[in-house]
Amino acid sequence: MSVSVVPTLDMEQTIASSGFDVIVGFDEVGRGSLAGPVMVGAAAIRACDLSGPSPLQVPDGVADSKMLTEHRREAIFEELKSWCASWAVGSASNTEIDDWGISYALGIAALRALGQAEEKLGIDGDGMLDGRPVKVGAILDGPNDYITKALNTFDAPDVPIPADVTCKVKGDRHCATVATAAVIAKVTRDRLMVKFAAQPQYAPYEWANNKGYGSAAHREAIVEHGPSDLHRLSWHLV
Repeated sequence: MSVSVVPTLDMEQTIASSGFDVIVGFDEVGRGSLAGPVMVGAAAIRACDLSGPSPLQVPDGVADSKMLTEHRREAIFEELKSWCASWAVGSASNTEIDDWGISYALGIAALRALGQAEEKLGIDGDGMLDGRPVKVGAILDGPNDYITKALNTFDAPDVPIPADVTCKVKGDRHCATVATAAVIAKVTRDRLMVKFAAQPQYAPYEWANNKGYGSAAHREAIVEHGPSDLHRLSWHLV
């Protein structure tokens, strides 16, 4: 019998105690898809909100997005967005994945999300928040820091403050900010793939059901109709 793991704010607390003012959880969705973009969600909280008379609490129902039903993810989507101090979802297109490879595309998507989340939080182009410099720490789901590797590369977007990244395997199961980012990214990407699926040219691929992943029906449609302009041509599609 599997035991359900409820995410906590323990790792976020540890990062805050190391002098970071903002903590951002990151998680990806769409890495293994045959079509559509890869997306990275970012969920930011302020360290000061983790203490005081009314400290930030883990939102009800948050969990690793893969452990939740689609209905449940949709039900808590707005609540999770409100729970964060700021949030964003960055993406890299199928053509960018083909041009750059998946690891670098993930890094660019994450930096796009980080930049948007920092701007929403009020961090300016000089890296100041409320008139003072701030430090940003991050928790990235998985074993590989693709965010720092992409920083300051030719195609990387500018971000107000680069994040000091800590990788956490199964971070989406254990860290509330990462779990929140995962759900936000998953719902955002699923909605996009359903929207694409409604367009006649993409209907044969049944993306409303498979969200671009390699189901039997999806692969059969690629054989019959060929790949679309949203497929990752560098992937093994059939």
